Amino acid sequence: MTSCEALIGNASAGAAPALRAVDCLANETAAAAFGRLFGTQGSLLPALTILLTLFIAFFGISMLTGRSRLNISALTPRMMTLGVVLTLATSWVAWQGVVWNLAVGAPDQIAGILLGAQGSATQLFADRIDMVLAAIAEAGEVNGTGGAAQAAQGSFTPPNLMWLGAIMLLLGTVGILVTARIALAVLMAIGPIFVILALFSGTRGLTAGWLRGVVLTAVTPLFVVAGGSMILELLVPVVVRLRGAEGIDPQAAMALFLIAAVHIALMAMVMKVSGTIVSAWQVFGLASGRGDGAHASRSEAGVSGAGAVASAPAITAAGRSRTAMMVPASNDASTAGRPAASPATARGGRTIVNHVQPGAATSLPPIAQRRARGIGSRFANRPSPTREIMR
Repeated sequence: MTSCEALIGNASAGAAPALRAVDCLANETAAAAFGRLFGTQGSLLPALTILLTLFIAFFGISMLTGRSRLNISALTPRMMTLGVVLTLATSWVAWQGVVWNLAVGAPDQIAGILLGAQGSATQLFADRIDMVLAAIAEAGEVNGTGGAAQAAQGSFTPPNLMWLGAIMLLLGTVGILVTARIALAVLMAIGPIFVILALFSGTRGLTAGWLRGVVLTAVTPLFVVAGGSMILELLVPVVVRLRGAEGIDPQAAMALFLIAAVHIALMAMVMKVSGTIVSAWQVFGLASGRGDGAHASRSEAGVSGAGAVASAPAITAAGRSRTAMMVPASNDASTAGRPAASPATARGGRTIVNHVQPGAATSLPPIAQRRARGIGSRFANRPSPTREIMR
């Protein structure tokens, strides 16, 4: 932390020095954490080796069981995922150049384009905050009988309203910027762990959640700078009128307090909107659910696995009809001589009975295709004899 000692010592001088100190401290903290996790002597390097071995072993097992094939469409996504994960998890240069600079620099550059600023838009915004707060502090240095009379009137005096407005403005701008930057630094420090979890389908949801958190903390300064710049434009004429002939101008103090309260409400709305935007992100397909399709496949496989003695009821497209049930024919001569009382037909030693609801069409359950196409598929049982069904 030696390179940041000077900035940390000067952090209390204003909003801009505090942001510079936080940026430097966050960068060094993330670099040190990365080295301790997956650096040259990282503590989690054995765990990374085990996870990579499991990833390759699972792919080999899936090929043996027929769930995957040895072709370009199957190998390319896995090899690309493995290469990206290894590069980002084991190289700080790649991590800083891609993830860190994208999360920190991209929102700042977009804010600079929106405001037409040259350089860092966040630092320029912090400098303007320091100028406004300095003007408020200068207006608060009221001497003489006017200032003493205002101070003796009660709690909600113009000076008190002015200082409350200044504190709210400071918390709504610099407070949110510093909090978002510290949270982003923590997410960047533990980020390589979540990047490695993207190798397995069961843990990709954690990677998706981590990416959502990174995007949320990265775009928050963008909204703060863009919205706070408009608030500062409204504050400049109010701050100029704060210093009156007999002390603090009551109307200007009330306007300052009101604008600061509006800014706090605006920042709360910004956080809500940012969370809503990020929560709808599918994170490059990592958060897409596949449970419905798998459930439907299992259901079809269970329905088509009925035996030759009795077939299970199947639901049609309308969901109101039932298929036929087959029962063994009776050898009783009296039974064979009587006409059937129900729609049934005796053929080949079997009696085929149909139960159909009025006004409903019957349909047979679909025969699911076998999923396995690997080595074990050659030992699959032959299909059962064709069942005769009379509708």
